[in-house]
Amino acid sequence: MTIPLTLRRTSAHTNRRPRPAAGFTLTEILIAIALIAIIVGVAVANLNKFLDQGKTTAAHIFVTDGVKTPLMQYKLNTGHYPTTDQGLQALITPPENEPGWHGPYFDDTVKAVPNDPWGHEYRYVFPGTHNPSSYDCWSAGESGQDGNEDNIGNW
Repeated sequence: MTIPLTLRRTSAHTNRRPRPAAGFTLTEILIAIALIAIIVGVAVANLNKFLDQGKTTAAHIFVTDGVKTPLMQYKLNTGHYPTTDQGLQALITPPENEPGWHGPYFDDTVKAVPNDPWGHEYRYVFPGTHNPSSYDCWSAGESGQDGNEDNIGNW
């Protein structure tokens, strides 16, 4: 005996389960946003440390290497380093009564002695306290005060 085709039930109709909706739940999205916010907060908090470290490195490079060649060229031409009163400006504009001066000793695009990364003038003394047979050149650091721990010198 055969069952008529209209009365036959197929297993596909009886075992059908509803599928869950594809995508993320609101809770999952909020957790992801909170984690991203925490990561961004930590990164921004540490950004100042990286920027300050870069400023310190830039000042150190200037006082140890950036001014070394111009001062050596000045000394070769004149027979001595600039005096403390003449300062680093003597590398750009000729001091009075200095016939051996053949500057400017910085790149032609440099019209004035650059300031340190914190906007303060670089300090210069000849003869140096730390380098008695040479010169002292330093940045007073972020504080702008000489003699502090944040001073960056060529010694």
